[in-house]
Amino acid sequence: MHELEPYFNWRHLYIGEEDPKSPFFGKEYSEFQYTQTVYNYYIHPQWDDFGSQTLYLKILFVDYESSFAIIEFIGEWNDAIENDIMTLKRDVIDRLIAHGIGKFILIGENVMNFHSSDDCYYEEWLEDVTEEGGWIVMLSLAEQSKYDFTHAGIDRYVQLIDMFEWRPFTPMNLFIKIDNLQLKRLNNPN
Repeated sequence: MHELEPYFNWRHLYIGEEDPKSPFFGKEYSEFQYTQTVYNYYIHPQWDDFGSQTLYLKILFVDYESSFAIIEFIGEWNDAIENDIMTLKRDVIDRLIAHGIGKFILIGENVMNFHSSDDCYYEEWLEDVTEEGGWIVMLSLAEQSKYDFTHAGIDRYVQLIDMFEWRPFTPMNLFIKIDNLQLKRLNNPN
């Protein structure tokens, strides 16, 4: 797991630790000191700790003018024991929403497990963004995690998309593609 780095090909476009509006502004990273773990396996030091014991993230890109953020995750998403969604919502998402972000692209291909609790924070998150035409999308969630997400009803709030390969896109092109998919879905709910 220590070799799984957050996607880095957009770093010339956005660096969260250099963004004064980012929850991770000013953070310094080591390329050599591995201190964070998931399941007792060290993970790459570029992943950001937001307070969960089992889930880490990286804000890959934020565009304040277009009101969207792309966030990649690694680990176990555990709402049942860790209440990861509460910590994520309060310490990361609310701060982005306060700066005008209303559209969230979450990348879940490295989320190995999902354990649900209630859905109130997901519902609150969606309510916070839909008034301004926002949405929440999860791309490329692993099959087992996708099953658990759907079984818990979280897909009522977070649209799950089995994505084509997202890496070749620029952040803006990925956003436009997802935004267009969301517009089609909203205009044609069947």
